[in-house]
Amino acid sequence: MATCSDKYFFHHGLMLPKATHTDASLKFAADFQFNDDDIVIATYPKSGTTWMQEIVPLMVNGGDLTPVQTIPNWNRVPWLEEMVLADVIGTLKSPRMLVTHLPYHLMPSSFFSSRAKVIYVARNPKDVLVSSYHFHKMAIFLDDPGTFQEFNDIFLKGRVMFGKWTDHVKSWRHTDLGDRVLYATYDEMVQNLRGTVGEFSTFLGTNLSEETLQGIADHCCFKNMSANSMSNYSLVPKEYMDPSVSPFLRKGIVGDWKNHFTPEEDLQFSACINEDMKGESYSFPWSQVE
Repeated sequence: MATCSDKYFFHHGLMLPKATHTDASLKFAADFQFNDDDIVIATYPKSGTTWMQEIVPLMVNGGDLTPVQTIPNWNRVPWLEEMVLADVIGTLKSPRMLVTHLPYHLMPSSFFSSRAKVIYVARNPKDVLVSSYHFHKMAIFLDDPGTFQEFNDIFLKGRVMFGKWTDHVKSWRHTDLGDRVLYATYDEMVQNLRGTVGEFSTFLGTNLSEETLQGIADHCCFKNMSANSMSNYSLVPKEYMDPSVSPFLRKGIVGDWKNHFTPEEDLQFSACINEDMKGESYSFPWSQVE
């Protein structure tokens, strides 16, 4: 198993896949001019990005399902740093919605001077690891992950896409954004999607009715999303992703890590994460129960 093959290149120390990123796409991102009403969804990979690409357009469009049923998610809410943005930016209507896996300090300079709002979604890193492991197995454009233990090791060392989970989380927790940022977790979304959708609505100022918010929550359940060809990546050619190995939207649950970690792996992983997060003042819902 290669830890950094010719499928990747480095950008400010971060491993990025060549299939979706280029020097040109990263320059386009660096020069990108944010508008004050832009909405950014920031996540570490495999932390609910696709879910948020479904939820936020529905909120902005008053619950209208048309965009999420007719536009592939990578076009409706494109990645800031990926190649597709330059092709679709002219089609995005105000307020524009973007997603990014970039750490806070690598955001474009115009982002910091704008009033663009950010929803940062974190996920239990144990479940992130498991989801990423299965994604690497089905994504042809990424290296084979090797055994679960091998992938566990390189994940903890940050020798994976976008580096260490802990570095990413800390970068977005130590910002000067003030009321421009809302922090959420995948785990809380799974446990209470309707309540979390309500928090997003308040933060974005969409003023949606109770009926609309419930409709958004109902549509964005795992069963509906996994059946939506505009969101489940079934449109991606099989030379890039092989769903026969593992579906892109695999389970959508909390705690699947318990089906993968040995007790020894659990102890090692927890010790490494806790050491990296030592001194941080915030907490996560999973730290109280696991």
